[in-house]
Amino acid sequence: MLLKLIACNVFLREACWCIARSPQVVDPEFTELGEHVHAPRLRELIQARIDAAENSGKAYDAILVLFGLCGNSTVGLQARKTPLVIPRAHDCCTILLGSRARFQEHFGDAPSTPFSSSGYFERGNYFLRTGEETPTVHVGDAYAELVRQYGQEDADYVWQTMHPKAANEADNRAVFIRLPQTQDLGHEARFRAKAQAEGKNFVALEGDIRLIENLLFGKWDPAEFLIVQPGQTTAGVYDFAQVIKAE
Repeated sequence: MLLKLIACNVFLREACWCIARSPQVVDPEFTELGEHVHAPRLRELIQARIDAAENSGKAYDAILVLFGLCGNSTVGLQARKTPLVIPRAHDCCTILLGSRARFQEHFGDAPSTPFSSSGYFERGNYFLRTGEETPTVHVGDAYAELVRQYGQEDADYVWQTMHPKAANEADNRAVFIRLPQTQDLGHEARFRAKAQAEGKNFVALEGDIRLIENLLFGKWDPAEFLIVQPGQTTAGVYDFAQVIKAE
């Protein structure tokens, strides 16, 4: 198959590692990490890249969108002539961990816990991804939906009620998602030093690039990937099972 990849550059190293091994022919394109701060602008950017790929003259079999919902950034995307394939993930943390189940296991009780990875560490002006730095992402999409329904003030109240801050060490975690493909870069050691200097409890979690690999290899299990057919538009589901759908 001939595939077009549109991805955030937080996945650049991992995606390129998979592309080099993929049996498919993949044309990659990456957006800047900082675009996540403005979800509507990122949505417009992704749609513009999709449209450009469709009008490029190349007969792509599918356009791969390597993003999570990311504060509704991928809600409202349209497949015009070419199918889109999108991971069923709330945000990049799910993708880096390799499954929704692992995200729920480690972040389900504290979805705003700061985390990082090699991509975050080297692509941004901050070493942790937190709710304060990217206000549209608190298990991004559930929070964004509350804002849409109730307004900012009431949404904050509902969110805080649903996710109370416990007075324990877990609140001060700084999580680094470790991947074997990038472990030799030294980012984890530098992250640990910065976290400890700020008085945070360093935690390393084992990541897994299986979702990125399956996306780029053309292994699109419907339980893990949404295929948006031409004429359909993406819509958020905001759960831990389906996450995103096509209408």
